[in-house]
Amino acid sequence: MLTINKKSNKSPRIRVIQKLYGSLINPDEAIEYSKSQYKKFIKDVVEGTIERNELIEETILKYLSDDINLKRTDKLLKIILFASVYELLFKHNNPVKVIINEYIKTSEFFLEKSQIKYLNAILDKISKKIRNENNWKKNYRKIFTSTNI
Repeated sequence: MLTINKKSNKSPRIRVIQKLYGSLINPDEAIEYSKSQYKKFIKDVVEGTIERNELIEETILKYLSDDINLKRTDKLLKIILFASVYELLFKHNNPVKVIINEYIKTSEFFLEKSQIKYLNAILDKISKKIRNENNWKKNYRKIFTSTNI
């Protein structure tokens, strides 16, 4: 399991990153979730990120093709990026600023300062595009599924 190199942080996203890293290193090993008030959240984000890996990668390539080369990206940076994009795509109750802030704070345990600045910039850019597209789709559905038509 990945160890944290700084003071303890209670953020469930640290566990998310650790579980995803463990899954990457040992793909045949079952992921175990210990009792925690965040167990459901951690399990949802970890399994959702793994299950929707291809969709997340397509989304990143669609919006960040000029900003990132996933084949050359550090594994931990990629894990944090994929988990945060999963949340941006599928955790609509979580505000964008909270998702970005939590992953930036969490990344301080795993990444260098320059990587954290880079992560912040690309999360900011992709979050605007993802949430704008999702809002457009939601409004589009409302217009064309209303009973007035």
